[in-house]
Amino acid sequence: MIVRNKVISIEEAVNMIPDGATIMFGGFLGCGSAHKVIEALAKKGTKDLTIIGNDCGMATGPHGEEFYGMAKLVHNHQVKRVIATHVGMTPDVGTQGMVEKTLQVDLVPQGSLAEMIRAGGAGLGGVLTPTGVGTIVEDSPLCMGKQTINGKDYLLMQPVRADFAIINGHTVDKFGNVWYKGTTRNFNIVMATAADVVIAEADNVVEIGDIQPENVVTSGAFVNYIVDGGNA
Repeated sequence: MIVRNKVISIEEAVNMIPDGATIMFGGFLGCGSAHKVIEALAKKGTKDLTIIGNDCGMATGPHGEEFYGMAKLVHNHQVKRVIATHVGMTPDVGTQGMVEKTLQVDLVPQGSLAEMIRAGGAGLGGVLTPTGVGTIVEDSPLCMGKQTINGKDYLLMQPVRADFAIINGHTVDKFGNVWYKGTTRNFNIVMATAADVVIAEADNVVEIGDIQPENVVTSGAFVNYIVDGGNA
């Protein structure tokens, strides 16, 4: 069987992402994020982005890095909308969203966002959840209303998809099968199912067959392109 080589350069990856794109970024405060691709997007200046993630990275990284993870894109004013669960570690989000009024920020509960992305990947029409009933979540543009089922109130949250999902894996084979190390899997797993194009930044690229089948978490069937982050 002939398998297409999915490995591309970082330049090729970021060049396929246009202004105005909607992008999912895996990671949890930068843990499990595709830092090399994010850095390249920041340098290229791709703008008017809608970014979807657990958070927007951190103003300061664990080793003193300035603008860690997606925080670079926000700081550069490359983002027009954020869909996230927590932005408290990225002051620029508050400044641009509440003071300058240049950034739309839609916050949803963490578990709800995970399920909304999963629903987008599975082709479902929405997610019913009691989380957020009676709170400002009801006013979110991502909330499609309230339903009462068996006497209990639920919010109907929209399924979420993106043009691109940029995920990070510790080890990725050349077909795109991904193994995540520890907690770096976080949002990467569901995001890999819910985008038109999935780009996996690999800490290590290996040959097909080098990852034991039981260790494959994200199937290469979901991954369109691979960036060798370990040698970038």
